[in-house]
Amino acid sequence: MTVHTRLRTLADPDHLPALNRAYVHERPALGLGDQTSPPRIQLLYGSLRERSFSRHAVEEAARLLQFFGCETRIFDPSDLPLPDQVAGDDHPAVHELREHALWSEGQVWCSPERHGQITGIMKTQIDHLPLAYQGLRPTQGRTLAVMQVSAGSQSFNSVNTLRILGRWMRMFVIPNQSSVAKAYMEFDADGRMKPSSYYERIVDVMEELVRFTVLLRPHAGQLVDRYSERIEAGQRTDR
Repeated sequence: MTVHTRLRTLADPDHLPALNRAYVHERPALGLGDQTSPPRIQLLYGSLRERSFSRHAVEEAARLLQFFGCETRIFDPSDLPLPDQVAGDDHPAVHELREHALWSEGQVWCSPERHGQITGIMKTQIDHLPLAYQGLRPTQGRTLAVMQVSAGSQSFNSVNTLRILGRWMRMFVIPNQSSVAKAYMEFDADGRMKPSSYYERIVDVMEELVRFTVLLRPHAGQLVDRYSERIEAGQRTDR
């Protein structure tokens, strides 16, 4: 049995103080597809600070996803090497990151905006997710929700870049997104998000991610079935 040493433990997973349950759908994807097993969502964040607002935002997203019936895994990139720093990327953290990506059906990426762009640690994680890995594709056909946090006024530079990267990784990037401005004002001392329109948007985004993940679940393989890849693999269609 694989031991996952780089998954963050989610504190108080059932405590949602900012959520008004009178207005939320506990099963937002009801009627859209098979939910006999929980949707599997991997979450990545882009800061190693002790008080990391991108991590706090991802943790709030994970609590909501679990509330909506999903299984979540938050990857801790603390010891992730740079791409090509280790020969063949043969490093336990890289192997584990890819394992979680292969396990997932959908993902959440949240980066701070630093110098007008995503952070290096965010890009490093994405760069370690190859289009093809041991005959498998860790990202192709997965759904993706993108979020960012900013120290200043609201911006969309990071989410726009994450959208480009998600499309490049052949993922289905959902229409909605979250951008939290002046993030230091939006979280309390325990790292919990205060009630606000920013929190409401994260709820919106997670509801939508669950819906698209369940909706595409039975069709993901067919939707990414490509002519060029059939030629490469020698998979004829006239059999």
